[in-house]
Amino acid sequence: MTDKMIKKEELKDFLRELKKDYDVFVPAKGDDSFHSFKTLDEKETFDFDFRNTRVSPKSFALPQSESMFEFSLNKEDKDANILKETKNDYTPKLIVGIRPCDANAFKLVNINFDNLEFRDPWWSKRLESLTLIGLGCNEPDSTCFCTSVGGGPFDENGLDVLLFDLGEYLLMRPVTDKGIKLLEKAGVNQEADSALKKKADEIKTTSEEKIISHVPTDKLKKKNLGDLFNAPFWDDIAFACINCGTCTFLCPTCWCFDIQDEVAQEQGDRIRNWDSCMFPLFTLHASGHNPRSEKVQRVRQRFMHKLKYYVDKYDNGVACVGCGRCVKHCPVNIDIREVFKLMNE
Repeated sequence: MTDKMIKKEELKDFLRELKKDYDVFVPAKGDDSFHSFKTLDEKETFDFDFRNTRVSPKSFALPQSESMFEFSLNKEDKDANILKETKNDYTPKLIVGIRPCDANAFKLVNINFDNLEFRDPWWSKRLESLTLIGLGCNEPDSTCFCTSVGGGPFDENGLDVLLFDLGEYLLMRPVTDKGIKLLEKAGVNQEADSALKKKADEIKTTSEEKIISHVPTDKLKKKNLGDLFNAPFWDDIAFACINCGTCTFLCPTCWCFDIQDEVAQEQGDRIRNWDSCMFPLFTLHASGHNPRSEKVQRVRQRFMHKLKYYVDKYDNGVACVGCGRCVKHCPVNIDIREVFKLMNE
């Protein structure tokens, strides 16, 4: 697949052309100074000068709240009390500027929603509607550790096109057939010259060297499940936790959800909402029994799932892409990098 190039000043024309076929989403800085992905508006405002969005873009495939079915309670309705699948929006969406770690997270989470045992139609339809143009990380955050968990600041896994910001120019590397067709459709035909390719390789190498955080994972698969579950360090890790759920809501690889029926007058919706293993109600049984009634049990569950249960079940590495969001935004400074070390050693 041949690398292409455009001048950075041509990016608006590039995106304007793609708006004909996609709902285009770009990183934009909000009033709170945090970046998030927003619809490309008529002003065509976007900002590539960012480390990462505060909240991961997983909501494009797993919305924070999503109607799955609709039903009527009107006795005069011939279809009363019958669930009908909600007509959701699955129009093609293009995310421009997604970081490689977040793109990798879509593939990691997909193994839970689409596998040999079952296929979640809502997740699958949304994921299939997505096209991902990644933006490599020239300046990784101090909390990033993607290179330790199978990724990298310019990792191509999960992307359709990878962008290299080279100052005046953008090098565009198509990764999939979908990416090749997208660049052709947008009229990007100029091949990147050897000097630009060399500069891209140098930036990639330099960026990988800038990642100063590293976590060990080599022993997790071999660890005895019971030994880790009963390890003495869980009380120390959980001591400061306030069960706010910030880590799970920001995380690109957390997939816990709850399903509730919401009724207004005689119309109802069956809705899937994000949930968190950190919340006391998450495992509360109808009987009143709660198998994880204590804070330490919930903290242990979060880390055991990501660094042991997932590892043992799928043999696919850890359920973490090293984005560092939970490290950066935890209000009581619980650091998953330290948990990696404790569990691995």
